[in-house]
Amino acid sequence: MTKSGGCQCGKVRYEVTGEPMNQMFCYCTDCQQRTGGDKWFGVWYSHDNFKFTGAETKVFTRKGSSGADVHNHYCPDCGVTVCADITIGKFFTINGPSFDTDEHLSPKMAIFTASAPKWAVLPTGIPVFDTFPSS
Repeated sequence: MTKSGGCQCGKVRYEVTGEPMNQMFCYCTDCQQRTGGDKWFGVWYSHDNFKFTGAETKVFTRKGSSGADVHNHYCPDCGVTVCADITIGKFFTINGPSFDTDEHLSPKMAIFTASAPKWAVLPTGIPVFDTFPSS
């Protein structure tokens, strides 16, 4: 099964195949700064199951909590971050709201909640972790 999505202006596009590896809320400070909110809703697909199909992205690279590079891909025109390449795990965390349809989306966990702002409302009904879970 193939799903697609992209940025707000439609120039940056992507396709994914198969089922996601994970779907989660991330409350790390990097995600808060990137989104301008309290969290990122990421849908994880392996490098093998993800491909860009539209315009070339701009890339901002930072160090993740592991010390490995994280490449944030965003649209050079509208500025929407479409995904981040988590190099240590060899997967992309895709901006959940950037998918064309959302019926397949459902967060399975919340991570780095120790970094959540005091005003954030943490989810119930899914596992919640202070940092990145060890398993």
